[in-house]
Amino acid sequence: MKCDYSCQSNDHLIARRQFLGGIAGSFVAGGLGALTTPVFAEQLKQKNMRVLVVYMSGGLSQLESWDPKPKTDTGGPFRAIQTAVPGTQICELLPKTATHMDKLSLIRSINTKNNDHGKGNYQMTYGRNQMPGTEHPHLGAVCAKALERSDNPLPGHIKVPGGSRGSDAAYLGPKYASVGMTGKPPANSERASNLTESADALRNSFRRKVNDRFSLQRRTAETDVYTQSYEQALQLMEKRDVFDVDKEPASEHEKYGKFDLGKHCLMARRLLENDIPFVQVSHSNYDTHNENFNFHLEQLGEFDQAFSTLVNDLHERGMLETTLVVVMSEFGRTPKINARFGRDHWGSAWSVCLGGANVQPGAVIGKTNENGTKVIEREVDHGHLFHTYLSAVGLESSDAFDIGGREQPMADPSRSPISELIA
Repeated sequence: MKCDYSCQSNDHLIARRQFLGGIAGSFVAGGLGALTTPVFAEQLKQKNMRVLVVYMSGGLSQLESWDPKPKTDTGGPFRAIQTAVPGTQICELLPKTATHMDKLSLIRSINTKNNDHGKGNYQMTYGRNQMPGTEHPHLGAVCAKALERSDNPLPGHIKVPGGSRGSDAAYLGPKYASVGMTGKPPANSERASNLTESADALRNSFRRKVNDRFSLQRRTAETDVYTQSYEQALQLMEKRDVFDVDKEPASEHEKYGKFDLGKHCLMARRLLENDIPFVQVSHSNYDTHNENFNFHLEQLGEFDQAFSTLVNDLHERGMLETTLVVVMSEFGRTPKINARFGRDHWGSAWSVCLGGANVQPGAVIGKTNENGTKVIEREVDHGHLFHTYLSAVGLESSDAFDIGGREQPMADPSRSPISELIA
């Protein structure tokens, strides 16, 4: 999606290709290490902890969302409104979300010292600065690995919308890389119409016999993974309807909104209900160098309806206590309004919203000055946020993965969680 008000960077644009060129290749496993505290990890899995990220692609304005500054030289035309938490205000563009702020919290003191789309996206989703020659796993890959359920055949790291399998799992291996979905069942996940069920069963039986014979002489971890990918693909085919949002009644579509984000948030709920450890929904495009206020008025109208409905559904279904919800961007927008009535890139003082799981509800962490140009209380960065997300789902964020006998820290060892936010 190319927007004429954006900076034309390709880093935050969303690919909309179809999922799976070949279904078996999508489930190739790798990174055979385990958490260094396996007993604790198993307890987490039994709780079915999950993470939902709503990624506001392009850079959501904190001044038109979580940290409004009305009646100042940077405030813009919108008012601040009261929320369900006495004393906490957000922008009037989010009236429905305001009624659920007693279930959510705000961090208003982020300084990532970065104004680049690609680098900002990496910081916020990988928890580290991007370094040449160094690869780290995406937050989704970390959660898919650490919160993995062995009895669930579905992929653990899903992006909506998205294209095919991503390459964002680094040393954890492709098993934990992202899989893109569009709201329809995955391509190639239905048995061919000219293939009967009995013929398909015979075909798979023959494949298993050949694999068993081959493994007697040449079995390796790689061949085991290849075999596993086929079995997982077969299980996925049996649950393909999980990905079909059209299975939801018309009333649910109406409630979430008959636009892309509404459909994607409804699908996210279906995935979370089926114990997917990590789901990321993207909403584009907030790169509002031109006409910032008009575009936020339109886009946040969609977000407010879909997001507030999703939070309420998770709460009413008893899922919010085991689901971390995070609304993030790659950075915020400049307090200064430019000559085109837009706001530019701003990583020095901005906000995210989060809640659910073990997050203290109704909290506000940090503070910016009167016109939002500087953090003046409890400054944090992407590294602190990454630790906080892991801690919120019960993981020990200072722990490590054992990858081939070598420990790989789950999060940046130089940072730590925002402890006062964890209940």
